Amino acid sequence: MILTAHQPVYLPWLGLFHKIGLADIFCIFDIVQYQKKDFNNRNKIKTHNGPIWLTVPVESKNHFKTKICDIRIINNGWNKKHFKSIELAYKKALFFEKYIDDVKTIFNTEYKFLTDLNTDILKFFLKCLKIDIPIVKASDYDFKGKKSDLVLDMCVKLGASKYIFGEQGKNYADAHTFNNSGIEIFFQEYNHPQYKQLHGEFQPFMSVIDLLFNEGEKSKEIIFYNNCASI
Repeated sequence: MILTAHQPVYLPWLGLFHKIGLADIFCIFDIVQYQKKDFNNRNKIKTHNGPIWLTVPVESKNHFKTKICDIRIINNGWNKKHFKSIELAYKKALFFEKYIDDVKTIFNTEYKFLTDLNTDILKFFLKCLKIDIPIVKASDYDFKGKKSDLVLDMCVKLGASKYIFGEQGKNYADAHTFNNSGIEIFFQEYNHPQYKQLHGEFQPFMSVIDLLFNEGEKSKEIIFYNNCASI
């Protein structure tokens, strides 16, 4: 069984969906420390003024001691502002009408916890991309250890025979301990594709919502273009 995992992120980029699409099961790794100015609560969309950040306000006091699963959202109207920005940016996109009602439903929901918001967003995008695999949350288990050992414990307890790290996993993964446990590891290398975009010159590393509104049902094919399709 092929496992991969990632922290819950807001409006994820294309590479995350490639990694999930290679796996048999995905774990939302929401038990690590929340990081300010990371992608846990922000990401970029492309507007007529260029790329902009959309940031979900959160209660981040004592964040050095707070797991992502415990981070609360500050509901100050941010969701209406984000939806308006998305609507203005993509209302002329070819597949805007196909997805906008479901997007609006998410942004009309008042979430208390960041993980719940990010999980619903992830599931929506996976459905649009027709990537259908089981999803579990690390916070529902009792994984032990730090860094590489924590990932290894997750693999053992979830019954994985293979694990896909992101490219940054090379900086901390202890391949020896995985080999000793009979778990084969892989490191994702993602080649970012180009696709049709609004608003001028192509900009990579936008949220996947940019791809969906512009390319619709071709989005999964584009995500996997010039990238491995299986492990």
